Amino acid sequence: MRWLVGWSSTATGPAPTGDGRTVLPVGAQLLWGDPDPLWAVGDWRPDEVRVVQADPETRLAVFGVCGATNDQLRVGLFAARGGALRHLTAWPGSYTVVVQVGRRITVTGDLAGARPVFHTPWAGGTAYATAALPLADLIEASLDVGHLAALLACPDAPEALGAGTPYEGVRRIPPGHALVLRGGASDITSYEPTASLAVAAPQLAPEQAVDGVREALIEAVRARLAGPRHAPDPDGPAGLDPGPVPGMGPAERRAARGAPAPGIGADLSGGSASGTLALLAAGLPGQPGRLNGHGERLLAVTFNDLATNGGRAYREAELERARSIADNPRLHHVVVAAGEEALPYADLDSGPLTDEPGPSLIMAGRHRRRLLAGSADHFVGQGARQVLDAHPARLADLLLDRRRRPLLRPVTALAKADGPSAQSVLVPFTVYRAARKLARTPYGVGIADTARRLMERQFADEPVTGGAVDASLAALAWCRPGPAARWLTGEALAEVSVRLGDAATRTPAGGRPGERRARAALARQAADHRVFEQAAEIRDQRLHAPFLDNQVVLACRALPDTLRVQPGARAAVLRSVLSGAGVRDLPSGWGATSHVTHGAAVRAGLRSAVGDLVSLFDAPLLADAGLVEARVVRKALRSASEGAALPLDGLAELVATELWLRRLTARRGTCWTGASAPRQRAVAGGVVPRARL
Repeated sequence: MRWLVGWSSTATGPAPTGDGRTVLPVGAQLLWGDPDPLWAVGDWRPDEVRVVQADPETRLAVFGVCGATNDQLRVGLFAARGGALRHLTAWPGSYTVVVQVGRRITVTGDLAGARPVFHTPWAGGTAYATAALPLADLIEASLDVGHLAALLACPDAPEALGAGTPYEGVRRIPPGHALVLRGGASDITSYEPTASLAVAAPQLAPEQAVDGVREALIEAVRARLAGPRHAPDPDGPAGLDPGPVPGMGPAERRAARGAPAPGIGADLSGGSASGTLALLAAGLPGQPGRLNGHGERLLAVTFNDLATNGGRAYREAELERARSIADNPRLHHVVVAAGEEALPYADLDSGPLTDEPGPSLIMAGRHRRRLLAGSADHFVGQGARQVLDAHPARLADLLLDRRRRPLLRPVTALAKADGPSAQSVLVPFTVYRAARKLARTPYGVGIADTARRLMERQFADEPVTGGAVDASLAALAWCRPGPAARWLTGEALAEVSVRLGDAATRTPAGGRPGERRARAALARQAADHRVFEQAAEIRDQRLHAPFLDNQVVLACRALPDTLRVQPGARAAVLRSVLSGAGVRDLPSGWGATSHVTHGAAVRAGLRSAVGDLVSLFDAPLLADAGLVEARVVRKALRSASEGAALPLDGLAELVATELWLRRLTARRGTCWTGASAPRQRAVAGGVVPRARL
């Protein structure tokens, strides 16, 4: 895992606990020193950490893939000296910026939340990092059971989660914000436009908005193809020592430890988003797949699941489409065939400790098999659904704008989505009525209603069968219980209900429901992507998710709601993106969803591993924390494995959280060393204390 860490103290000279001799992150390299030191920790590549400096007290460090040149970074540094922030987040790529101007430190997050920033009070000042666990170790934090309850009960509700983390005392800055430290004191400021979400922002014409998405995606892909981007800054530190880089040595050494081959790779399975990235990367001018001086063809990976019978027709059609696309001479196609060993819930005993729990933990082994066949730099399409698709709550936004006509096609498509039935004729009216109710419901009332439903354990309208109509109706709300909420104890639900009640009274104006729900869904997906990166990490490999880049998120937000809500809008936008980039011959059926194959794999994995999962909940730490009753979860696991209509996503979240707790309490050592380092790791001990809710 790679992260940066630093702190701002109240001292005016060298800090007694920050001089690199008394407290030091394990495996760190110092970028600048006291009184406000900054370290890079982990296996960063030399071109992933750059530092430009105007004078000894004015400097900027950028971590990650950033398409800016050193001159652009220098201009950004001079502008940031006057307090401007937005331009620091406007370069192509995915990165974190740290700016020091005198004793003022500014750390920028991203719009999606895929590159979070955490902070905590420490030693009379503030410590910050791009990972929560090191800060939890630093302050010897306890487990925040209330946050875990909120994560299970309402995972996509910022009102329930707040700015907390699973560790008491460690806070997260919201997406679109920056952490500003002045002499140890912290402040959080937004760098997004200040226009109220309650008022519809001026929207571009559909053609102009799609052109903006294409340009942003091309720049995002190009930033990853640039190779070693820039020479060291002649007037300041160059960043990391450009010594031997892990994974980029001789081929035989790389093969001996199973590292991916150098070059660019992408998925051709998994949907139209990753396929779009593959075609863009292969089609940009220059040698295909060119990265770090290598000129291999782009490695296109298709995952072929042989262990599931359900969805076989969809799987074969997807494989045929991938083969058709891979006829491109700039692509080298690899099919990864996997059996029962690659099902979800397989091989849960091994895996790294992630920063926080997430449903990707049960899929990590499956993802790792696919990624092992990829290249050292691998594109994934995660985030595309959240930035391109219309959240169902956007139907309420259209009603607020008095635009009823654009609702006709989406509600008609929903009526046909689940097949013909006696009730399908009523679906358009039912969806319209739910959207109108949401448009007329004040924010505080909607949040308070969810708090009441949690207290009364009302989960009857939660979608359990996966039907498009049920899912859309459930999403037409300001806030809703998550799929795992039904298995939580009354005490845990009461804690989350109190959090929601406080948010309802504390935030009088909530903005437009569709816009707010869409941003919350994106933040949840970005957090899950970060867990996925850590759980499925392959040594020397970098995963790139351009749809979560700031510039791509901004371009997608400019898409008109009337375009978003139309059936097949995401595939249509991506077709236009590829057409504008010169890729027009797409196979029939391109853009089809992959939900059927995913659901079949999850259910097959649950059936195969139900014995081990039931044993996992014989004496679960979640029960010790007061969040669940073990017998209730065991019964649900057995019922779901036998085909009962239960929300499988909720069971996955319970299993993933239990698994994460066991890895957390079983870990040894801390992230810090030195004479003044913390004496014990965060959440030390083998038992989670029972929650006092």
